[in-house]
Amino acid sequence: MMTTTGASAATLTEPRSRIEIPGVRPAYSGKVRDLYDLGDRLLIVATDRISAYDSVLPTGIPGKGWILTQLSAFWFKTLAGISKHHFLSTSGREFPPPFRSHAELLDGRSMLVVKTRRIDFECVVRGYLAGSAWREYRESGRVCGLKLPAGLRQSERLPEPIFTPATKANIGHDENVPLAVVESALGPALARELERRSLALYLAAAAHADDRGLLLADTKFEFGLLGDELLLIDEALTPDSSRFWDRAAYVPGQPQEAFDKQYVRNFLDAMGWDHRPPAPPLTPEIVEGTRRRYLEAFERLTGPPRHEAAAGDVALPESR
Repeated sequence: MMTTTGASAATLTEPRSRIEIPGVRPAYSGKVRDLYDLGDRLLIVATDRISAYDSVLPTGIPGKGWILTQLSAFWFKTLAGISKHHFLSTSGREFPPPFRSHAELLDGRSMLVVKTRRIDFECVVRGYLAGSAWREYRESGRVCGLKLPAGLRQSERLPEPIFTPATKANIGHDENVPLAVVESALGPALARELERRSLALYLAAAAHADDRGLLLADTKFEFGLLGDELLLIDEALTPDSSRFWDRAAYVPGQPQEAFDKQYVRNFLDAMGWDHRPPAPPLTPEIVEGTRRRYLEAFERLTGPPRHEAAAGDVALPESR
């Protein structure tokens, strides 16, 4: 079991929207994370920045970077039997120089990982009909080219989880694509292994979440190649990459409240922002409400089960 006791009070109460290491510049700065290239390894530093509608907001969420990093580390370890991963450590004392000298800034919110050749597709798995899948289904009865049963409602559980890959865009929105597009780009064998492994990871994570009173509506995985070996990379099963719902509050046929930044998006929509930069600041109430949601998701997912698990192990889907 992981708890927040490993985080200092400042980590969870004071937002760090910028993490600067004297004399070192990141190879890449994303909306939330900064990446340092160390040759055969990478250091991924998660700030407390939060983005919405492709814009980084001027207000950070205290503890967000620590929570995302620790939750990813938890999942990499928990799901290692299903997929090998790139994770090495979140301990600043184990980082190479000069980063080790700044462990107080980096400890817990940074991951030292093996560098891989990233596969440029988002491996999305959906167990419930929500988000862009719901919009696509209403228009065509399909999601990523997959025909679904008629009459499904918003947020309804699908007959079985589906693999709905998407292009990985560095700028702008990812685009859902049929599996055939992935097969054409990567070859049928690798594309089918991505599908198989993504579904297996989803099923295991969904079972774990269910034991803790949460539904995993959908999630996205990223993979990279180390030589010919396929590794799970980036972040895993966090509120930024997944849609978790409270099982006790779940009512199909309507939108669900999720443990993610939809709470922030709702606030921005209510204030009438047109989604063009610069993004407006968040109020203290929205910051605290968002922080509580991320923290609750972390504590529930890494804490003890809330009921007895169903008998039997999670079965991995067979390769097709």
